[in-house]
Amino acid sequence: MASATRLSADDWIAAGYARFHDGGLGGVRVEAIARDLGTTKGSFYHHFADRAALVAAVMDRWSREETDRFTVEADAAADPRERLAVLFRAISQRRMPGEASLYLDAEREGVTDWVRTVTARRVDYVASALVELGIETDEARRRAFAAVGTALGLELLARGGAGPLMVDRGDMVGSLLRALTA
Repeated sequence: MASATRLSADDWIAAGYARFHDGGLGGVRVEAIARDLGTTKGSFYHHFADRAALVAAVMDRWSREETDRFTVEADAAADPRERLAVLFRAISQRRMPGEASLYLDAEREGVTDWVRTVTARRVDYVASALVELGIETDEARRRAFAAVGTALGLELLARGGAGPLMVDRGDMVGSLLRALTA
C-alpha cells in the first residue's frame, strides 16, 4: 500500500484540507487520508505527532485561503466601499461546505482559538473599512460582526436547502452594503 513517492507534510495537509473543505474537521481522519494518499499511517507519523498537529496545519491553511486571499483581493480597491463590495461579492461566490460545521464543532475539535482568531480578523477587516467610511469605531465593529455572521448564515441557508429561495446573490451583496454603510 505504501506509495512509491515519498509524501511530504504538505501532501498530508493538502489531503486533510480537501477533506475539511468538503465535510468539516470530522473528515480529517488519519486512516482515511492515508487511504486517499495510497499510503500507511506510518508516513503520517513521520511528519506529525498526532491528528491535532495535522488539524492545526489544516486550520492555518483555512485561515490563509478563506480569509487572507479575500482581503488581498479586496485590498486592490482603493475606496473602502468598493473594498467591501469586492469582499462580499467574492465570499458570496465561494463554496466551503466544511466551514459550515466548523463553528459548531470548534470546541469538540479543539480549534476554538483558530475560529476566534479568524473571526476576529474578518470582523476587524470589515470594521476598518466602515471606520474609513466615517462610522464610529464601536458601531463599525458591531456592524462588521453582524456582516460576518450574515455571510456565514447565508452560506448555511444555501447549504441547508434554502438556496432556491434566495434572491440573486449580487442583489444581496448590494443590500448588505447599503445596510452596513447607512
